[in-house]
Formats: sequence, structure tokens, C-alpha cells
Amino acid sequence: MQAIHQPLQGKQQAKQQSAHTPGPKRGKKPNFRAMLQNKEMQAALGSGIMMLIAWGIAPYFATLSVIIYIAAYGIGGWTKAKEGIETLVKDRDLDVNLLMIAASLGAATIGYWNEGAMLIFIFALSGALESYATERSHKDISSLLALKPETALRIEDGQMNVVAIEDLQPGDLLLVKPGELIPADGVVYRGSSFINQSSITGESMPVDKSAGDEVYAGTVNGEGALYVEVTKSAEGSLFGKIIKLVEEAQAEVPDSQRFMERFEGIYARIVVGVTLLVIVGAPLLLGWTWNEAFYKAMVFLVVASPCALVSSIMPVMLSAMSSSARRGILFKGGAHMENIAHTRVVAFDKTGTLTMGTPKVTDILTAPSVSREQLLSAVASVENLSMHPLARAIVEQASKENLPLQEAEHVQSITGHGIQGSINGVVWKIGRLDGTVWAQEIQEKQTMEEREATETLAVTPTGELKTGELKNGKAVESIANDVLVNGEADWEAVCTRLEQEGKTISVVTVNGEFAGLIAMRDMIRPQTVEAVKKLESMGVKVAMLTGDRARSASVIAGETGVSLVYADLLPEDKVTQVQALREQYGHVLMVGDGVNDAPALAAATVGMGMGLSGSGTAIEVADAVLMNDNIEEIAWVIGQARRAERTVKHNMWFAITVILALIAGNFLQDIALPLGVVGHEGSTILVILNGLRLLR
Repeated sequence: MQAIHQPLQGKQQAKQQSAHTPGPKRGKKPNFRAMLQNKEMQAALGSGIMMLIAWGIAPYFATLSVIIYIAAYGIGGWTKAKEGIETLVKDRDLDVNLLMIAASLGAATIGYWNEGAMLIFIFALSGALESYATERSHKDISSLLALKPETALRIEDGQMNVVAIEDLQPGDLLLVKPGELIPADGVVYRGSSFINQSSITGESMPVDKSAGDEVYAGTVNGEGALYVEVTKSAEGSLFGKIIKLVEEAQAEVPDSQRFMERFEGIYARIVVGVTLLVIVGAPLLLGWTWNEAFYKAMVFLVVASPCALVSSIMPVMLSAMSSSARRGILFKGGAHMENIAHTRVVAFDKTGTLTMGTPKVTDILTAPSVSREQLLSAVASVENLSMHPLARAIVEQASKENLPLQEAEHVQSITGHGIQGSINGVVWKIGRLDGTVWAQEIQEKQTMEEREATETLAVTPTGELKTGELKNGKAVESIANDVLVNGEADWEAVCTRLEQEGKTISVVTVNGEFAGLIAMRDMIRPQTVEAVKKLESMGVKVAMLTGDRARSASVIAGETGVSLVYADLLPEDKVTQVQALREQYGHVLMVGDGVNDAPALAAATVGMGMGLSGSGTAIEVADAVLMNDNIEEIAWVIGQARRAERTVKHNMWFAITVILALIAGNFLQDIALPLGVVGHEGSTILVILNGLRLLR
């Protein structure tokens, strides 16, 4: 382990980035500097500047102004012309890009160079704004996926060098210091430690790792230094897999956009057909001159093109996805943002989703022969070597109360029962209440007199201790409403009450004699109650799907306000229940964190995985990922999706109205080409800007 103390090569110190929670207030306004750095925006502005120069010198240098106009056409229209020609050649279809280029060239052929250049400029500007929305969405999503360290300490020839994780290759040897994130998937070459890998596997407790054990990128090293041999490149790790999924999903478009793309091709053919009909038919049927017919045809080609209509959807969806990303909700495609707007039921898994997924000590009951501090200290000392979640909860409680841990000997785990160990020659046993030999021993050995003298203490949510008393052989309830173990019937009543509260009970004995009880429970997330209230206020029903017992599920439901409870469900039962909810209510959003939730996530209209505590399988299957595990944001994202849907509808109605008005004005009121250009492209820009409002 000498390499730990060697100086780093180079100027930089090794900095490991921990997983962070994206702040909801970051980047609320469009970044105009970033907008100007967009290549399409630069081309559009360059085209506009050249158009103004050509227009200014036209009265004095006509030939030079035409040359500058041609340059403006090329700079502003090259990208769109290329896209239109590719669509025509590869897909044998027409799109709005080709229509706009044709209209601008048509305007130039009849001497309207400035109008054609203006059309190119405004069309390129609208395309640049849409490109900016896409680029902004990709950047916001990428920032959420920065849950991995930027650098690693690679050991080469006995020296440590700071290298970027992208440079790591299978076979590289890395040093991971205590408390750092593991930078790549690999195998422990030397050393031992415990690893918090909950973000990858969903395990709630750290896992001991030693030579030969596999470790994952993005997991947190514990107290020991590890030498790790890289087995997968950055692209092959789980984080790389998530990024790949997102990149693939970004090509996915909403159903409405797919319809619009199909409609665009059909509509473009109709516009071209009508344009040719006006050019050829109007002089023959209406007696127009060829110049008059061609001019009106060019105006029609401009105002009838569906630019605003085509831009009504994707900028809105991309902006909504971008704002959601900044609040910690990562969508894998616009289609899922569109679907989540119609959510009628949000179905939550219980453990790790509505609750924290880790148990906490809630009650401690002791016999008169043992003090509360003595019992908790002894039990924690025995449990200290165990990685079981219940054992860690007891050790954590003892640590909170600053109780000393003693040396335990002959510690052994008894499968199905619990654990036992000796402290100063005294044998302490801790195990399950139901079905254990210890419970039978307690009932046989504890006399009625001993049970009448039992004292009850409880740990309240604030950490205060409340003591129960005996009066006339009956229990007097404490402030914490604890019933004393007073006789066998009362013993059963105490256990029944604790179980009805959804708590897990561990029995403690000393040399076979009853010493007390420790009750624990998985605690509700701080945001759960408010999250349920917000969803209910939006008219969205909240359901709980859990494999836990009905009694525990009903307790959690009562405390959180969940209205629909489905318990004792196997993974396949969750799928069946999700399907039933979809048939009864409509669109269902399923939120889960574990491997067992993956089938239900896939069966729901939209599946949402927990990003920090969720398993890799749940994240991979989910359509959206709640990267910061803040379930209170679910109501916000549904509201944002609904705002996006309303914005799309407003955009489409506005675009259709403008197109119809301009077409009618062209044939009835002789709209000038410049006015047609401004009206048509101006409506396109307004539609895109309206969509960009959702970036806030």
C-alpha cells in the first residue's frame, strides 16, 4: 500500500466528483452566450448581416449587392438545402426545408433578392432556435449523468498518474482511496473495504469487498484503500450504458411529432402541386400574366409552407425535457414526456421508494433486570460485525446515543433465528419473535411476577425517552402510547400493537432469560406525504404496489395518504395489477427502485426508476429516471408535461390560423412577398419562442 503515500505526478490533484443532486434553480433563463456559440445561429446571423449590407448598397452597386445576396443565400441556406436534398434523394420525399429554398430562389428569379434573402435569414434563424433547444436539452441531460468521477489514479511503473476515465483500458491498475468513488468497473486486485453500491445494485447496505470481488463505477469506497484492476472501459460501465440509452432514446420522438413528419411530406406535395397549378393554370384560366401568376405562386409557396406547424412540437418537448433534467428527472425520449401528461394513476413501490429502504430503531422495551443503555450497548456490540440491515440499524442507534461498544466473543449467526455472542461471559441472543425457540423460552421461563414488573421504554421520533409505569397490575400508557408487557395476554398485545404499526420485532435474551424487545421499521421518506398530497390535488390517484405484508402496507398507506393499496405481490403480480390499473383508469406511471420492479416498470405507460437508490436493471428498463430520488418532483413533472401539451395545442392552432389567413390574403388581397415572408417566418419564430418558455 505504499503507493498511497507517493506524490501525484503532474499539477492536478486527484479530485473525485461525488454524485450530486441537480438544483432546480440552475439555468432557468436561456443562455444567450451559448446561443451565439451555436453554429446554425452564427450562420443565420451572418446571413442576416450580409442581407442588410446588400440591401444598403443596392442603389449604388447593383452587381455587388447581387453577389452579396448570393453569399447570404449560401451561408444561411446551405444547411437547410442540404437537409432538404438528402430527404429528397434518400427518402424520395419533400420537406419544408426544400420548399423554403425553392421559394427563396423563386423570389430571386423575379428580382426579389432581398425578400428571398429575408426568407433564408428568418428560416435559418428559426432552425437555429430549434437547434439550440435540442442542444440545451442534451447538455442538461448530460449534466445529470455526471455521477462518475472525472479522473482516476492509475499506477504505472510504481508511480501514480492522474488520468481521465475515458483513457482507462481493461487491465489498468487503479488506486481507490477511502471515501472516493470507484472510477471504473473492475475487480479488486489487492486490499479490502466495504463498498456502498446501492446506486448500482439496489442493495441498501454496504458490501464487503476483497481480492477477486467485482466493483462498479460510481459506487463509493468505504474505509479501506483498494487496488482495482479495470475490466471494462468507461463506455462499457453502467454509466456508459445509461448514456448510450439516453443517446438512443433522444432519437425517439412523440407520436404527435411522428404524425407531423408524415403529414409534412404529404402537405409539401400538395403545396408544390398547387404552386405549379397557379403558375400554369392561372394565366390560362384567369387571364393573369405569367409574372403575376409566378409572383403569387411564390407568395403561396412561402405562406403555405408548414414551418410553424412543424416547429410546434419538438422545441416544446425538448424544452420541457431540459427543464425536467435540471430538476433531476431524466426522460429517455420525448414520447415519454408526452405520455406522462395523461397520467391518471401513479403507482409506487413501497420499500426504497415511498420509504427510505433502511430500517430505524423505533421502540426499545426492557425487563427490570436490564437497563435500557445496557441492553442497547450489548446488542449493538454483538450485532456490530453483522451486515444485516436490522443489525446496522441497532448499531446506528447505539452510535447516535454515544453508547460504548464492547468486545463480543463467540459471535455466530443462526440462520433463520438471528445472532448470538458472549460479552464478559454473558450470552446475549437477538432474534426473530415469531417461530423461534427463544420466544418459547421466554414464555416458559418468565414467571407472572416478573412480567408484572416489566418496564417499557420507547424511542420517540425526536429521540426523547418515555417511560411507562405499573399501577394496580395494569399498564399506564406513556406519552409515546407504549403498553407495558404485563402478563402473557399483555405480552401478546404489545407485540400485536407493534406489528400493527408495521414494525419488525427482535427478541433479546440474556443467558436464556428475557431481557427485552427492539422494534424497528423502514422509515417514510421526508417528501412522501407532500408528494402524495400534490398528486391527489392534481386529480391523480396514488397506488402502492408492494410485496410486503398487508398489515405493514396499510400502516404506510395510512401515514402517507395513499388511497389504493395492493400488498403481498410477487413481481408478476405487480405486472398484473399495473395492467388492471391501466384498464380501469387509463395512463399509469409506475415508480420503482428494485430489480423486482422492472417488469412493472415495463408494463406501465411510463416507468420511472429511482436514480440514486435504484438498481441498474430498474434504471435500464425505466422510461424516465428520478436522479435525485425526490419523489415530490413527480407532481411537478406531470404538471410540466401538461403545460407542454397545452403549449403544443396553442402553437398548432396559431400556426394553422396564420397559414390560412396568409393564403386567403394572397389570393384575395394581393399580399406582398415581403409581408408574406415576415408573417410566415415570424409565426415560426413565435412558435419556437413559445416552446422555449418551458425552459424556465
